[in-house]
Amino acid sequence: MTETIKLYTWPTPNGIKVSIALEELGLDYEAVPVNIIEGEQFDPGFLAISPNAKIPALVDGDTALMESGVILLYLAEKTGRLAPRYGTPEYWTMLQWLMWQMAHFGPMLGQAHHFLKFNPGKSEYAESRYRGETARLYRVLDTRLEARDYVADELSIADIAIWGWASRFDYQQIDLHDYPNVMRWYLDLADRPAFQRGYAVPADAGPIPRPEQNR
Repeated sequence: MTETIKLYTWPTPNGIKVSIALEELGLDYEAVPVNIIEGEQFDPGFLAISPNAKIPALVDGDTALMESGVILLYLAEKTGRLAPRYGTPEYWTMLQWLMWQMAHFGPMLGQAHHFLKFNPGKSEYAESRYRGETARLYRVLDTRLEARDYVADELSIADIAIWGWASRFDYQQIDLHDYPNVMRWYLDLADRPAFQRGYAVPADAGPIPRPEQNR
């Protein structure tokens, strides 16, 4: 009997990446909440799976993985979906945008959350730096999505990874109306049933955020 995939997660931009991918792929899985507010990421049982004490983590039979980007690549390879065939030009295009999210769009926006949402007024320099870098990255994404439905030729794990962070645009003090290509892409994906289901894992955090329509 095939073992059920276990996803150790919490409703964060990195966490919902994997639950959305699992929903898009139609894979059976069990979501195991790891309450990072209460420090459950430091429990010895979780550290045995994710030594860096970060969600998400995934266990699939004898395979235990941490790091959301690696998990997304694993799921794409496992199913042959949500990524072009390995080694093709299309694959490398997809991979560069996944790495862009991992190296830039996630880390910089995470700092914007820290200083703009959770610690406003603590550092004028930090607020200015991360507000500016966040806006620059959204401009990069907006340019990429001009005349494109997705960051690569088809819906891929790169879109899912980037979308997870874009879904916190309010934390980042970003007005998506300033980035019309991003807004169109973001709302198109937000309307997909798998994104809606995955966004609510491991617990319903409310509806997917949407920019005000009557501006």
